[in-house]
Amino acid sequence: MCNTCGCNVTPGNAQLAQQQDANGESALTLLENLLSANDRTAAHNRAHFDAHGVLAVNLMSSPGAGKTALLEATIDALKNEFRLAVIEGDLETENDAARIRRHGVPAHQITTGSACHLDAHMVHTALHHVPLAGLDILFIENVGNLVCPASFDLGQHRNVVLLSVTEGDDKPAKYPVMFRAADLLLLTKTDLLPVLDDFSPERAEGFLRALANPAPVLRLSARKNLGLDGWLNWLRAEVRIRKQQAAVRSMQQPLARPAAAPATVPTGRFERVG
Repeated sequence: MCNTCGCNVTPGNAQLAQQQDANGESALTLLENLLSANDRTAAHNRAHFDAHGVLAVNLMSSPGAGKTALLEATIDALKNEFRLAVIEGDLETENDAARIRRHGVPAHQITTGSACHLDAHMVHTALHHVPLAGLDILFIENVGNLVCPASFDLGQHRNVVLLSVTEGDDKPAKYPVMFRAADLLLLTKTDLLPVLDDFSPERAEGFLRALANPAPVLRLSARKNLGLDGWLNWLRAEVRIRKQQAAVRSMQQPLARPAAAPATVPTGRFERVG
């Protein structure tokens, strides 16, 4: 995992790592500092999302589980209902971002080089290319990997994990960190279940529950447009929650007095900040 393989040093935090390494810090201290810096940047990202009432969804899975296909189907279903944008994460190429742009929504590609996950610094940089004003949902498609992405907070509100029926129903047991972090588990490519009798959706859900994770489990096929309604309704409900929370925060902002008036002429006027 990232604690041992060195992939915690990414293009997003390499400068921090170099600065800290120059101070002669131990590998353990360096890792702790990088993770702490990541969490601070993630909180900063989340504050940006919250200020704009944007729902940020982190999509995680192994390579080929269908994240980009799911986004394409989701965009086609919701682009007239919500304003959407996508941040794509891959080691190389702009292939997935190009696929998303063909569906008429903005997409920014992050190429991580050798890093097997996105981190908060990379997402923060990407946000300079993704206007949040007026946006409803920002999807972050993480690098295909069932291990490291779950260990790095990006500032997202929800983690959605995809498990393809072509992979094996015991993946939640084998990769508990990833599946324990899931706020929603999507079983994908379920149109193939009739020919894949070694995958049991019930067993997959049982392994998830064994991790004490009560997250909903939905079955769908993005390419065949099967079972998408549950996923789309889940997104709609999450958007409503973010908008309601943003409205409450706006009402709770502190009030400030205007410039001081002469003491003998009380104005009784207040103005809202922001």
